[in-house]
Amino acid sequence: MASHADFDSAHDLLDLDIQTLRQFVDFFPDQGLSKVLTGYLSSGISKYPLNEETFDAPDLSEGGVALSQNVALSQEDCLVIMTEGILEAKDSPLAHCLLGDFYLSLEEYESAVETTRKGLKLAAAEAKKTGLAFQRIRDALSSTLATALIYYQTPRNHPEAKDIFRSILKRKPRFTSALIGIGLILEEDEEYAEAIEFLEQALKQDPSNGRIGAEAAWCQALNGDYQAGLERLEEFLEYPQMDPSTQRGKELQSQTLYRIGVCMWELNPSKATRKSRQGPYEKFFASIKANPNFAPAYTRLGIFYEDYAKDRKRARQCFQKAFELSPSEVVAAERLAQYFSDQGDWDIVEVVSQRVVDSGKVRAAPGSKKKGISWPFSALGVVHINKQEYQKSIVSFLAALRISPDDYHSYVGLGESYHNSGRYNSAAKAFNYAENPTDGVVMKKTGESWFTKYMLANVNRELSEFDDAIKGYEQVLSERPKEFGISIALLQTLVEKAWRCIETGFFGEAVDNAIRAVGVATSISEYKPDAFNLWKAVGDASAIFTWVQEKLPIFPFQAVEKLLRTEIQENAYNEHHDLDSVGSSELCISIGTENTDDAKLILTYVLNASILAQKRAIISCEGNVHAQAVAWYNLGWTEYRAHVCLEQEQDATLTKYLRAALKCFKYAIELEAGNSEFWNSLGVITTTLNPKVAQHSFVRSLHLNERSVRAWTNLGTLYLLQGDYELAHQAFSRAQSQDPDYALAWVGEGIIALLSGYKNEALLHFTHAFELSDSASLLTKRQYAISTFDYLLTSPSASNNITHLIQPLFALHQLTFQIPYDIPHKHLAALFLERIGNHEDAIQALKAICDAAELEYEQSSSESALAKFVIAKTDLARNLLATHEEDAAVEEAETALALLSEDEHIMPADNLAKIKLSTRLTAGLAHYYLNDLDASIPYFRTSLQETVLNADINPDVICMLAEVLWAKGGGNEKDVARGQLFNAVEKWGQHPGVIILLGAMAIVDEDTQTMEAVKEDLENIRTNKNLSKEVIAHVEKVLDAIALFTSDDEESVLNEVRRSIMLAPWKHTGWQNLTEVSGDAFAATMGKETARRDVPPAGSLDAAGLASTYAGTGEVADAQRAVVLAPWCYSGWGTLADVVASA
Repeated sequence: MASHADFDSAHDLLDLDIQTLRQFVDFFPDQGLSKVLTGYLSSGISKYPLNEETFDAPDLSEGGVALSQNVALSQEDCLVIMTEGILEAKDSPLAHCLLGDFYLSLEEYESAVETTRKGLKLAAAEAKKTGLAFQRIRDALSSTLATALIYYQTPRNHPEAKDIFRSILKRKPRFTSALIGIGLILEEDEEYAEAIEFLEQALKQDPSNGRIGAEAAWCQALNGDYQAGLERLEEFLEYPQMDPSTQRGKELQSQTLYRIGVCMWELNPSKATRKSRQGPYEKFFASIKANPNFAPAYTRLGIFYEDYAKDRKRARQCFQKAFELSPSEVVAAERLAQYFSDQGDWDIVEVVSQRVVDSGKVRAAPGSKKKGISWPFSALGVVHINKQEYQKSIVSFLAALRISPDDYHSYVGLGESYHNSGRYNSAAKAFNYAENPTDGVVMKKTGESWFTKYMLANVNRELSEFDDAIKGYEQVLSERPKEFGISIALLQTLVEKAWRCIETGFFGEAVDNAIRAVGVATSISEYKPDAFNLWKAVGDASAIFTWVQEKLPIFPFQAVEKLLRTEIQENAYNEHHDLDSVGSSELCISIGTENTDDAKLILTYVLNASILAQKRAIISCEGNVHAQAVAWYNLGWTEYRAHVCLEQEQDATLTKYLRAALKCFKYAIELEAGNSEFWNSLGVITTTLNPKVAQHSFVRSLHLNERSVRAWTNLGTLYLLQGDYELAHQAFSRAQSQDPDYALAWVGEGIIALLSGYKNEALLHFTHAFELSDSASLLTKRQYAISTFDYLLTSPSASNNITHLIQPLFALHQLTFQIPYDIPHKHLAALFLERIGNHEDAIQALKAICDAAELEYEQSSSESALAKFVIAKTDLARNLLATHEEDAAVEEAETALALLSEDEHIMPADNLAKIKLSTRLTAGLAHYYLNDLDASIPYFRTSLQETVLNADINPDVICMLAEVLWAKGGGNEKDVARGQLFNAVEKWGQHPGVIILLGAMAIVDEDTQTMEAVKEDLENIRTNKNLSKEVIAHVEKVLDAIALFTSDDEESVLNEVRRSIMLAPWKHTGWQNLTEVSGDAFAATMGKETARRDVPPAGSLDAAGLASTYAGTGEVADAQRAVVLAPWCYSGWGTLADVVASA
């Protein structure tokens, strides 16, 4: 843009009589306006001096000094005089006009704007006061204001400046300063064609004005016609306005020489021409000679030295000089920022970039075609990233992208800032948009883009989108195969995904990722075998298999052994052999696991591999104290994992691996005593060894990190083990307040409730803990399954509800994958499978338990192993009976009875009685279903005798035995069955099953006396809300039958059925019975409608029950619906056949 020197001065615009001004100064030298006039006329910016020139100059050839009074004062002196004068002439519009013009000449644009705005207010006030227009002074002030606005906070004030100039042109179409001003604004907005038009109009007003002509020629060059622009600039260089004897002339000549050089530079872009010192270089140099303060020439010289002369030192000096002179030299600033960023001097980069931003050059004016400059904001963003000021860097990159929406690297920087500040979703959006813009934007990419893919993979990793992260890392590695940082990130992501799969229950996928991790680690070890993170990841990948022990046989023993032997002396592993006796001798893991099915042996070798990998990590980080501390900490937990898997059931207090873990945590604390996790780990290890040391460790950990939920939970566990339930409760409560979703704290509360006798409350705690916990937690699943089973034993109605069985069965199913050799919980899973009717899987599990218990008994001959075997055989026989394998059931039951008869001291007496009863019942029922009633009777008779002796026997057992004896049909057997039921009534009172059976027997025997006694009990039972629908249905059936036998009146039978409806009109059973007795169509319809409302989720009626109500209506459509609902039931087909036959 042109200088303000292109505009007429305020004196020129006012067209004041110079003689009048001089006389005023002479007559009133002490007036404020006189001082302003003195400073202004002495400054050299007016075309008239303060004193009139004399042409009889003295002859100084012989020496001497001229005594002329027209020597221009320095700018500082003029400013002092004018500032002093404006204070006295503060109400003078003329004084403000002249001072504003002087500020404009000094490039003090802000002061010029403020002064002229004040002058316009004063002129308006004077016009209002006198009634005169004062148009000339107002135009001069407006022209100066608009000119200053061109340069002040450019380009923000351009619209205002343009409006001012246009308002002047409406009154004065040939006002030269306004034409020039609009032309310059258009030039700044890169609308060169329109700028040329306005400047040419100004040139027509003053054809001899070289300043205007040079500006028009420069716009012509910028518009693409460099040749014409060059010719015209060279022509205007000879104009008197370019006279170097005046300050304005020097500035204009310097500017014109620079522009001539630019035209020459652009006309011939060949390297030889630009490198020559006789071409553009000469013009740039001449420009600087003419005006050493002309910044653009220094910028061009800097480009010459850097790109062509290859003199970076001089180039940097030129750029620094240009930027010092003018912050608007954006190219020089960019080169400087690039240079200092290469040097890592971010403070200077920040200063340079911020100064460019503050210059106002980076943002284009509203409506302008000129593009903004985004790199200063991008550079500030990079500076803030290096200073870890991520919020500031986000603001900077967003500002850069608002200016340049296609700036690829700004999107990358924005994504990195979001990533580092924890805003991962926003980071993912930024990186994805940088790689794949969705709105048609074409990104400006320079250089490689692998870093973006790498950062996007990092973001996906943080978001737990491991599949996308792994895919991203692999894509980058395909371009940069041996990039260690990316390879190690891939390895760690595979391990993290494996752990996440463990937590979410995808155990097979967890093992697959662990195996992949070993493969990646092998490739890394080929070029970076001494990396600490490499061996930590290998140790963690190996440890994955200890959490999914079902997959131990597929552990990559050979690959891990080869990996552990990579570039290391085998005896190096013996450096810490004294810890756990695991050293170089354990490296032969592939040989030790060949041709063996011993699960414990395989598990031992896997744990040894994990331990050796963690020891290799310690070796790899020698000299790094922090890494050493972390390595010892990792090894400690691996040793503790080995203790949990191999030694926890041993009687010894201080086992090998537990001792090793204790030493490891002590080493870690010695290296880094301020880490709360290290103290917490030490407390866990010493909980069973030394409670005082454990308490001290937990308290120390909480002192370092009071919000550690693990430390509070572990402290509560310590108090629980020591029997202090109150302190344990307080610790668990504190853990819950820190993190209500931490499952183990709820398990601790559940154990306290269990030990305090509150079993239902304990079940609630264990259930909540199970819902909160992940799949890796073994304790949560165990406690939940056991507590739920105990609850089901005490609640028959809940035991019949399959929804209460699914979750604990799922928990136990996961346990079989994680610890397939955990016999007690595998047995518990078989019991749950039996309750949901999955007898085949239960039989398979019980057979495996029998084999394991038999093997244990052969090895140890312990009574506990024999007890496990007998119990498993008993349960196996019962499940075989359920699958109608009666012969196998008899064999298994008789085997169990034979073992119990040999040794009755293998279990407590109460448990022994229950086992014997279950076994005899199973054997008796198996013989009964084999139609061998004579063989079944002894089992039932013995069972009945035991029920009399054992008060804990469930009366349901007596009911079942009574049914079988009654089915035998003999008088003796019926009497025994009836007697047992009467005894049961005396012992358990109004038990529904007993009373129903007595009623049914009385009806069959037509025993009216017993019927009357039973009827009263049944009427009491039918109002019990806790009974299931099936039991209520049986009660009503028996009552209806009793009514039929005890009364010859059909109406009394109907009354009995109606009574059941009145007691529960919302139940379909009463309506269904009424339909069967009376054949009433309304009753059938009501039965169907009530049944429809009783299906899930509103009720629990199954498909067969609903089908029977549809079949009871006798309608063709309902019969068809009954068939569709339960095609296996006879009721629907029978009704359909009857309807069709009667049609």
